[in-house]
Amino acid sequence: MTTNNNISNASAETLQDEELARQMVQDIIARNPRCRKDEGSVQMIKKAFELANDAHRGMRRRSGELYIFHPVSVARITAEEIGLGATSVSAALLHDVVEDTEFTLQDLEKLFSPKVAQIVDGLTKLENIIDQQESLQAENFRKLLMSMIEDARVILIKIADRLHNMRTLNSMPEHKRYRISAETLYIYSPIAYRLGLYAIKSELEDLSLKNEQPKVYEEIYNRLQTYKRDYESVIQSVESPIRAALDNAGYHYDIKARTKSIYSIWKKMQNKGVQFEEIYDIIAMRIVFQPKEGLQEKTQCWDIYSMITGLFRPNPDRLRDWVSTPKSNGYEALHTTVMSPRGRWVEVQIRSERMDEVAERGLAAHWKYKGNTDSNKKGDTEIDAWLESLRHILDTATQNSMEFFDTFKLNLFSQELMIFTPQGEMRSMPIGSTALDFAFEIHSNVGFHCIGAKINYKLEPLSYVLKSGDQVEIITSENQRPHYEWINFCTTAKARANIKEAFKNERRQIIETGEKMVSDELAKYKLTINARILRKMLTHYHFDNREDLYYAIGNKSIAINDLEKNLRQKSGNRLIRIWNLSFGSSHSHSDYDEDDVVALPKNKNIVLSDDEKQQQYVIAPCCHPIPGDDVVAYVDETGSITLHSRSCIQALRLMSSHGDRIVAAQWQSHKVMSFLVEIEMNGIDRQGLVSEITGIISQQLHVKMRSVSFETHDGIFVGNIFLYIYDAHDLQVLLDKIRNVKGVYNVLRKEHSANK
Repeated sequence: MTTNNNISNASAETLQDEELARQMVQDIIARNPRCRKDEGSVQMIKKAFELANDAHRGMRRRSGELYIFHPVSVARITAEEIGLGATSVSAALLHDVVEDTEFTLQDLEKLFSPKVAQIVDGLTKLENIIDQQESLQAENFRKLLMSMIEDARVILIKIADRLHNMRTLNSMPEHKRYRISAETLYIYSPIAYRLGLYAIKSELEDLSLKNEQPKVYEEIYNRLQTYKRDYESVIQSVESPIRAALDNAGYHYDIKARTKSIYSIWKKMQNKGVQFEEIYDIIAMRIVFQPKEGLQEKTQCWDIYSMITGLFRPNPDRLRDWVSTPKSNGYEALHTTVMSPRGRWVEVQIRSERMDEVAERGLAAHWKYKGNTDSNKKGDTEIDAWLESLRHILDTATQNSMEFFDTFKLNLFSQELMIFTPQGEMRSMPIGSTALDFAFEIHSNVGFHCIGAKINYKLEPLSYVLKSGDQVEIITSENQRPHYEWINFCTTAKARANIKEAFKNERRQIIETGEKMVSDELAKYKLTINARILRKMLTHYHFDNREDLYYAIGNKSIAINDLEKNLRQKSGNRLIRIWNLSFGSSHSHSDYDEDDVVALPKNKNIVLSDDEKQQQYVIAPCCHPIPGDDVVAYVDETGSITLHSRSCIQALRLMSSHGDRIVAAQWQSHKVMSFLVEIEMNGIDRQGLVSEITGIISQQLHVKMRSVSFETHDGIFVGNIFLYIYDAHDLQVLLDKIRNVKGVYNVLRKEHSANK
């Protein structure tokens, strides 16, 4: 009887949950006018819910909640936070049906419409992949983008899906949290930014940091709460006079405080090498006004700016005019920073209601306002141009999905440079673009035949790095032919894709030649290519993958006549064989669709030794993690395991594209040998300062130094010290000691550029 009662109670609970999900859908319809514009739209959404509910009945997420709550939550984000309509909401409700149940795309097309089926198809992952060297994640992402080109609602719903997954990530095992967070940070957050979804972009970044580095997140969160309480009076001292001025001018408006995201604060601390207290734009005021009839929004923005700067002294270096020249994702606003009566700088952002909606809802709001005003035409053009550039990448991409993945990533960088043609036409280019990039931006034929450029009427090489405001004339010659070496100094996805496409067949032939040369050389010693030999060659010749290695051998950039000698050497560095590592298991079931398909280390505790038969583990040269750092391990196609700092940009790339090859790792013991670390410091110079600092390092803490460099200028010193540290804890003790020295303003571990 007890068993029957338990079953009955479980069934009642399930029915109660289903009714709650049904009510959530009713609320979505009620709150969003675009979902109830006609009876047909309302019925489509209800029908989509009932089908999804039936299809997912009995399924639960890892957290234990009924699975139907996930598609309903995605639908809510799609409607309320992104602003899409009934077709998108219906597709969001159905987005997992084809992938996880017996329903087919043909069923959805018959029951709903070809458009709903097309969107769901774009959101459905590939089941398998023929070439095991390819990345399933990258191939799925390519498919997603191909669908996005046809209908941008695909990527918007995918971002809503990812946002809900990130909000509910706590129930996932550790290694999957790392992988999903890294993929979010590396790809989905930049996409959200590129599409103008600022609020979602910031939340995705914060959630990624919270899951990847919870201690860092918690520390900044607590400091931010204290800062907000302390800064409240400063904001009030600026807000009150501004409200009075706007009221007198007859504006209808709203003023709210904008707090810098936790991830943005952490990123600025890392990139600038500053402490929390040194970031002055943590809180900003945002003025959102209702435009008066008969006046351009741009003019009214400047009128409000004039009122504010009449009340407070502005910082001339902090004026940001994105009203005259909107960002490439359509963002429009006027930013200024003024000095408050309390002696603190306060950033003030000025937007119209339309600008604010575009900033919050991005691409969806762009379509709503498209053609209605003159002020957003450039934003529309930029969005359209970006989508067209994606189409070009897809059309010219090679079969290597990882190359495509990296090329797309390049195309996500925000376009901030304003470059002019000789005729005065303005083109937006990413920061860091060269004259060669600009040539390909004009046309691929111009890029292929360019020989130089006139920058502001002065002759410059193709590698010249452009600055905003440059006027560029590309010089071409019919006799010019592209060179593969150009790829070393071009930065845009369009230029790199064109160059790779031009040399695709030639490169493949050279790679095949190089592979044959290696095979023939090994045959002399009765050896064949295998994972161990390939791993040694990649390490010795300093290549990341075998294709680049074979290409360099095939075009005779490197010689392999000493191959036997190299293979006889012990591989790796003795510094990597001295600690225990605990590797997390990777065989848990996930309700996120990505499956673990690569054989990862079976031992949960591995002691590294000099025994050649033991698995080799290497420290990534891009980030140089030391014992105690948060690390992840990457298993490459040869079976080699590389340890990366969890915040390393290369680790984020690998987790985003080959997440199934990632293993969570933790240090267990690390007091056998030391590691080279660079620390950087600055402050006010005084006599005896260097002696005191080096005394703390060598005499108090008994840490060995490799080199010491101090420079002074006008009473300010900058110092760099290379020293040998056992682990991250010892390093932190050392940094704290030096930070307390009189005159030292800042001291930190100098991170490799790959982390920035």
